[in-house]
Amino acid sequence: MIVIGGEALVDLVPDAGTPGGELGPLHPRLGGGPYNVAIALGRLQVPTAFYAKLSTDQFGEKLVDRLVESGVRTDLVQRGPEPTTLAVVGLSEDGSARYVFHTAETAARLVADSGPFPDEVTAVSFGTLGMVLEPSATVYEQALFREAARGRFVALDPNIRADLITDPDAYRERFESWLPSVHLLKLSVEDAEWLAGGQDLDAALRRWQRAGPAGVVLTRGADGISVLVGDGAPVEVAGVRAEVADTIGAGDTVHAALLAWLHRNGALSPEALRELTPEQWREGLGFAARAAAITVSRPGAEPPTAAELDR
Repeated sequence: MIVIGGEALVDLVPDAGTPGGELGPLHPRLGGGPYNVAIALGRLQVPTAFYAKLSTDQFGEKLVDRLVESGVRTDLVQRGPEPTTLAVVGLSEDGSARYVFHTAETAARLVADSGPFPDEVTAVSFGTLGMVLEPSATVYEQALFREAARGRFVALDPNIRADLITDPDAYRERFESWLPSVHLLKLSVEDAEWLAGGQDLDAALRRWQRAGPAGVVLTRGADGISVLVGDGAPVEVAGVRAEVADTIGAGDTVHAALLAWLHRNGALSPEALRELTPEQWREGLGFAARAAAITVSRPGAEPPTAAELDR
């Protein structure tokens, strides 16, 4: 089983029919980077549990319902009266999204330490606001270190939200402290550039990989996905063409689909990652690219099911 730790929230997405320059209806869409990853894994029929605190408000109830409907276990979900985190979404003409977050005193910030995960857990994944918003960020950080020390496969998707990071240099230092315990690092090119802080991007990617991760996956939107393994050249696949409704959840789908492919192919270990051939990596990255193409073709974070991808 894979445990996904991090926030769940509600995206408030503008109505597509609103004329430019005017205010229109905002549609609530269930989301949050780690939450989207868990939903996508559940839909891809991978045994998955979500580790977070969710509100008992109406949004929190819907978030739990969707986890259950997607086949995600909720044993590790905590509940409380604090409100659900909200993200007001702005969409560009190309469908790319920007976010304004409302996080003060919300449930997502207050997850408690659950202690060691059950023995059936083989992999864990953390990221996004879960690794930023305190005190939850420290709880997830401790879980990352603890589960890595117990021999679990650890994946990380920082999914940078720069507006919420008050001290960029401190966050970059903290990010690098996680890497010796991380086996798969997934970044968007925008994340990587921000984390590099003006340094040469290729050099930064190599440095991060040598610090611990067996594989560093880089997404470039419609331009495709690459992975850096060992000292060789990156393995790359092209993006899959799609009619874009919006890009909400695209990177989360890539992360989940790649974890699902690794799970199906018995490769959720650092040793197995290093032994994958370029052809195998292309197959896995291609699977993730196809999944993301389906997600971007639909409004909000609506990752595909296993049946949709098989077709």
